Amino acid sequence: MENYLLSIANNETLKDSVIHDPNTKLKVTVYNSIKSKFKPSKGEVRFFVTAGKKIIAFETKGYKKHAELLILHMISWYCVYLGLLEAQIHANWPMVS
Repeated sequence: MENYLLSIANNETLKDSVIHDPNTKLKVTVYNSIKSKFKPSKGEVRFFVTAGKKIIAFETKGYKKHAELLILHMISWYCVYLGLLEAQIHANWPMVS
């Protein structure tokens, strides 16, 4: 599995992270949608992950027609990093009961 870089903010109130692909320079911002306000940006690609009752939003930063498979790979890498092995990736906002 490819290795990516992960940057985490020093500010404890900000729980969002950014996944960096050093080869393509693509960045994917991670939003803990329960603790942060996620507002989609125009021209960017977004996915959502559910793991139990937890929902995490992912959005590209500087998207320039990168392969969608690369984005999904970066998201799955992050889920494995967090230990969310039961995570499911969704293209739209998931309905969680």
